[in-house]
Amino acid sequence: MKELKLIDRFNRNLNYLRVSITDRCNLRCMYCSPPRSHIPRLSHADILSYEEILHIINIGVELGINKVRITGGEPLARKGIYHFLEQLNKIKGISDISLTTNGVLLKDNIEKIKNAGIKRLNISLDTLNQERFKLITGFDYFKQVWEGIQKAYELGFHPIKINTVAMKGVNDDELADIGKISLSYPFHMRFIEYMPIGDTHLDKERQIMAYEIMELLSGIGELVPVYHDQNDGPAERYKFANARGEIGIIRPLSHHFCSTCNRLRLTASGHLRPCLLSDRQEDIKTPLRNRASDRELVDVFLKAVNFKPMQHHLDQVDSETVKDSMSSIGG
Repeated sequence: MKELKLIDRFNRNLNYLRVSITDRCNLRCMYCSPPRSHIPRLSHADILSYEEILHIINIGVELGINKVRITGGEPLARKGIYHFLEQLNKIKGISDISLTTNGVLLKDNIEKIKNAGIKRLNISLDTLNQERFKLITGFDYFKQVWEGIQKAYELGFHPIKINTVAMKGVNDDELADIGKISLSYPFHMRFIEYMPIGDTHLDKERQIMAYEIMELLSGIGELVPVYHDQNDGPAERYKFANARGEIGIIRPLSHHFCSTCNRLRLTASGHLRPCLLSDRQEDIKTPLRNRASDRELVDVFLKAVNFKPMQHHLDQVDSETVKDSMSSIGG
């Protein structure tokens, strides 16, 4: 398998695997989850076991995967995650392992995360207002999340990336305040254009494009571009003068970064998904459970990579929407 690589039809080398270990979440964010009465849930038997996930990741590493991000749902909500993270860190060939979390369970488990070998965190935070946090997420957990971020900082996690989905009429009036956190902390404050995915109750009128986000942040000071390394991902990086941290702008709608996308996703249900913004995916769980050989599982990887599209079409008026919810795909 050494000679095989995950190179798609457009000559993009896919070396980054995002792994959703659960579709369950302890929040109900308005841009992620459908209304409460319509939230589908995978049964325990339908979700990949940790052993199955590690098996699939090992095959991916043989094919050139060297960067892995663990996501959910909320990954910290799944039992046994800390031992799983330890096992993941033992896989030779992975140079970058990170964890995405909503931060609710972070404070009480941050030392376990560190002991498991995780150094990089992505944490969702869409507001600095406690009441608004409850409005956006459905729960009054702002204090727990902020204390978890502080604890991660104290324990030396770096970089700590804070992800904020920009929403008109919801949190646009405090994007500048969120950006100012980069002045005092070495955090990467990242602002993301809202993407309409799944059966959420947030409509397209809530979208704020990158140029609008930049205008709101310009009141703080001049945003100076930061050198963009090829391993940085899609964020456009900036920095305020004398700031300890950075500003990142992620613009999946107003400026496609599809041409440089190096990602493949493994869903909790056991599907390889080559594009977040397309429902097309390839089942790897069924052949795995049917005792397929590793070479046969390699073929599933290669088949998934082969139908990775050149770009998404969410910005087109007559485009087909993504039906699966973000919580089931993995962020």
